[in-house]
Amino acid sequence: MIVYAAIAGLLAMMGGIVYYASLDNPQLEQVEIRLDSVKIIDVNRIENTAKLEVTFSVKNPSEKTFTVPVISYQLFANGVLLGSGQYSTEDISMPGRAIFYSGVEIPLKNTFVLVRSNVDSGIYDSVTNGDITNFSAEGSITTETSWSVIEKEFQTSLN
Repeated sequence: MIVYAAIAGLLAMMGGIVYYASLDNPQLEQVEIRLDSVKIIDVNRIENTAKLEVTFSVKNPSEKTFTVPVISYQLFANGVLLGSGQYSTEDISMPGRAIFYSGVEIPLKNTFVLVRSNVDSGIYDSVTNGDITNFSAEGSITTETSWSVIEKEFQTSLN
């Protein structure tokens, strides 16, 4: 009987921990993300690739402090899909990541490699010549506290 009581107590404690961790979720879902800039940093004419610096501005309007381990996104130019990219700090421990305190807004930069053979050559030339100013991104952002992790979908464009 004591063993059953201990097992029941352990299960109740684990359920309490899961419940306590889920209390952060509504505040983590308040994260705001917007596409700040897309800049050409390098064009390789031999390999027909271009490196773009994609900058997202992430804001924490809630009272809960969190980090951002992953931003997965698809990048569009004039409504045409250029490809998929990912900002990731998953390999860095939580104390080493950018910390989003209440009210803080931090730019997160990522290198996006555009390959000419993956897109229409006209779009590739327009991007590498700097003729396109209408960039947009959609994807998901993951926010994390020491107790909880959530993923939120987003859509954003340069204004």
